[in-house]
Amino acid sequence: MPAAVPLDDLVAALVTLTVVVDPLGLVPTFIAITHGMPLRARRQVALRAALIAAVILAGAALIGDWLLRALSISLPAFRIAGGLLLFSIASEMVFGVRIRRQSEDAEKALDEHVRDISAFPLAIPLMAGPGAITATVLLAGRAETGTGLALLIGVIVVVCALCAVAFWAAGRIARLIGETANAVLSRLLGVLLAALAVQFVVDGARAVWG
Repeated sequence: MPAAVPLDDLVAALVTLTVVVDPLGLVPTFIAITHGMPLRARRQVALRAALIAAVILAGAALIGDWLLRALSISLPAFRIAGGLLLFSIASEMVFGVRIRRQSEDAEKALDEHVRDISAFPLAIPLMAGPGAITATVLLAGRAETGTGLALLIGVIVVVCALCAVAFWAAGRIARLIGETANAVLSRLLGVLLAALAVQFVVDGARAVWG
């Protein structure tokens, strides 16, 4: 019988991807990008963006390890590099830089008249950006069984579905949490992500020098 996947790993995967993707934090950006669109079109954009992001992250989970081997990059080295990248994202969240950058990216996309906003900038790079892809590859490296990898893909689907739900209810969520609560939540999640990023670095360092 295949080894059972520890509940801690499943929870860690869910928390990590939820914090990195940050469905609630993307709500203001989604509102800005889809401003002036009819409700039906906004919902179609939300669903397509979630599907595209899920495919990209699932692909990273499935072939990320193979790609690292093809490039002769060890998983511990990628854990250290990925942990540092996630820590930089966490610092942006704590200091409020990430929200401003996401808004600027959205404005640039609108200025350039991007036709399919569900793919860019929503799915890439806001949902399935470098941080989310890095986190997915790291989590896939910790999945030692096929069951663990399947559960990780399930977590990816859940997180992307949360994004779609958040986008569908974007107007209500924005009114409910307000700008102040959203800023506080983003900073708290940033601290949590920083701790997870440090753990990735520690795990990688132990594997290299242990």
